[in-house]
Amino acid sequence: MEKKPEQEIKLEIQIDDDVATGQYINMAVVNHNDSEFVVDCIYVQPQAPKAKVQARLITSPRHAKRLLLALQNNIVSFEQRYGVIKLEEGKPNQPNPPDADNPVH
Repeated sequence: MEKKPEQEIKLEIQIDDDVATGQYINMAVVNHNDSEFVVDCIYVQPQAPKAKVQARLITSPRHAKRLLLALQNNIVSFEQRYGVIKLEEGKPNQPNPPDADNPVH
């Protein structure tokens, strides 16, 4: 039986105006269980004792890994164009940058 070539499907993505304006975040908290990842996107005001979750993203492990790879590719592209993004070491709730002992893949 001959295999038919797969037809490419075009996906039209729409966005509401209020979503298109975006939400600024400067902190994210990531949790997971065996079936999903939850990313809480948070805006922390300087010197404020409280912070508010601006958005919660819930996705499958496969999509979470695709998001990780997309971010990784975009960061590499950004750094090639604008220079290395420096992280402040020793800050609480900030993961260590990837290295040989802590790779991102």
